[in-house]
Amino acid sequence: MDWLIHQIDILSRIFYYLIQTVHWTILISVLAYALALCLGLCFGIMRLSPNRFVRIIAGTYVNVLRGIPLLVLIFFFYFGLGAVVNMDRFVAGVLAVGICYGAYLAETFRSGIQAIDYGQHEAAMSLGMTRWQTLRHIILPQSVRIVVPPAANEFIACLKDSSLVSIIGLRELTRAGREYSSQYFLDFHTWLMVALIYLILTFSLTRLVKLIERKVAVHGYGVEKR
Repeated sequence: MDWLIHQIDILSRIFYYLIQTVHWTILISVLAYALALCLGLCFGIMRLSPNRFVRIIAGTYVNVLRGIPLLVLIFFFYFGLGAVVNMDRFVAGVLAVGICYGAYLAETFRSGIQAIDYGQHEAAMSLGMTRWQTLRHIILPQSVRIVVPPAANEFIACLKDSSLVSIIGLRELTRAGREYSSQYFLDFHTWLMVALIYLILTFSLTRLVKLIERKVAVHGYGVEKR
């Protein structure tokens, strides 16, 4: 019984230490994801542009960024570009994660737009709407409902991958775990608690994503309303 109480006491102290850094994990993830959403939408639309040059630019962004590991991007933005323009490690971390996930979201938005029947483009054009008006008033509102579930899942992945910014010294959850384990040599307890906190965060987000999926469900795209 004493052993169990001692273990619970250790885990409680670790939890209190780690929980103070969770807001940094959430802040980095939210800012990076907001950047990724903006980039993803812009480059997703550009991928479908009738202008070949615009399509090449968007395609280059998507293919290059998806082909580079996130950890390498973080190193590049902090140690490479960051050293040239004197970039703060927080900004470098957010930019690296956001730009990386922007490439994945660009493909998500592209597929969402292409999922809308082309007849709707033709119908809007026949009514005298321009390409941009068609996209803004007809296509995007419908495609967003299709894109929301996979895009929300990308946020969960973004939150987990935000742990990689600990490598450049950003004091978020994983970094705090490394500090505690190296200071008190409690590796098993520390990393167990870090994993549990990430699990709680991702599980909560997963439930939220399920709720959003039901709210925006589109019949015929694999998500049914209940």
